[in-house]
Amino acid sequence: MATRERNQIPKGRHGNLKLVLTEDVTHLGKQGDVVEVRPGYGRNYLLPRGLATIPTGHNLRLLDRYKIRVRQAREARMADLRNLAGQLQNLATTEMLTLEANANEEGHLYGSVGPAEISKALRGRGYPVDAEMVVLDTPIKEVGGFAVKLNLGFDIETAVTVAVIPAKGK
Repeated sequence: MATRERNQIPKGRHGNLKLVLTEDVTHLGKQGDVVEVRPGYGRNYLLPRGLATIPTGHNLRLLDRYKIRVRQAREARMADLRNLAGQLQNLATTEMLTLEANANEEGHLYGSVGPAEISKALRGRGYPVDAEMVVLDTPIKEVGGFAVKLNLGFDIETAVTVAVIPAKGK
């Protein structure tokens, strides 16, 4: 009888399962929260995907250790992004990021320069910037110089100056 009770998932006030979230789950809670969910949702979705676990003493200790490792990794990532923002700030003050694009005589581009092209140019210079980090209201469609914002994540933002020039030799 004792082993059966030990393996039971604790029930909440309304007969629902009590689980501890191991990851952030949208519309449910953050990592480490003890939540009360319907039995089917817990057994069929949260537990098999590793999003939650049964709140035993051992699992709670493991979750605390995991949260410490995640926090350390997040702090290291934030330090790397701050360093990258400083490097990009130095790039913005010393020179422009130059991109070539096909344009007509009036300076209108045949296509456009978007986040993918800007991130590719930055990666070509050794800066690990993804296209999702480039913030453009609208794609660049004319020749000229433009200030482009970069949102590197964790509310770390910087800007670079992009010069779009007409491509030589059609």
